Amino acid sequence: MSTHVLDGSAYDTRPNPQIPTKALVVFVLLTFAISWGLAGFYLFLPDIANSTFGELSGLHPIYFLMTWGPGIAGILVVLIFAGISGLKSFMSRLFLWRVDMVWWLLVLVGIPLIYMIGSLINGGGLIADLPDEGLGVAFAIMFLMLFLGPMEEFGWRGVLQPLLQRLIAPFWTGALIGLIWAVWHLPAFYLSGVVYSDWSFLPFLIGCVSLAILVTPIFNASRGGLLLPILFHWQLIIPFWPDAQPWDTWMMVALAAIICWVKRDMMFSRAMAVTRVIPG
Repeated sequence: MSTHVLDGSAYDTRPNPQIPTKALVVFVLLTFAISWGLAGFYLFLPDIANSTFGELSGLHPIYFLMTWGPGIAGILVVLIFAGISGLKSFMSRLFLWRVDMVWWLLVLVGIPLIYMIGSLINGGGLIADLPDEGLGVAFAIMFLMLFLGPMEEFGWRGVLQPLLQRLIAPFWTGALIGLIWAVWHLPAFYLSGVVYSDWSFLPFLIGCVSLAILVTPIFNASRGGLLLPILFHWQLIIPFWPDAQPWDTWMMVALAAIICWVKRDMMFSRAMAVTRVIPG
């Protein structure tokens, strides 16, 4: 079996070629070109955009394409550097889900609890108000959300996280991805018809950094699995969880700090960091 060393990580040249570290630049450029290109069309040529594709909303196909930018870029990077066979191996990371139960509890129970506690502090309820159309519509929206933001994880965690972890420790990788993630969202704050137009950017930036740090040990504990990061991202946008701002942000920051301290051997050393885009 032929092996080489790539940034300190051994990998097979047969049958799974590894993605080179330089591909992270290609990924970032593609991500911003796709998402910011579509957003810029609506920002700078609104009359043409609206007359051609209709007014933008959170359910518009163009908005979905903007949101899928990182995922599309991640898949393109894998295709460019590893071809169809590499993409098939890459997708197998969806089935890497065996991990300590504490990480499942964090994703499935911890995140909803943060929203509920924050809402109670604000004087709200344990769940959000249902839409006028009823419970069925709420479940339909919840299912639809699974195919919106979570698709970003094919890029952020699928490609960028392992490539960056070849260079810097997981904590700093998470922080940097969080910063890139927040800046990538920036055009949405100026687009009417989407939720971000009513938000403040600085708390959002802090939240993105803390969330990206928080998902990092989950990603590494699952050996680069994509299922848990996708479910983590989904929990952030499920319509049943109530508005808990600003408490949800500060609790996420606190939780990230606690996990970084408890798992400091994992967070501040590259020894246990996943560095392969295509699993062996």
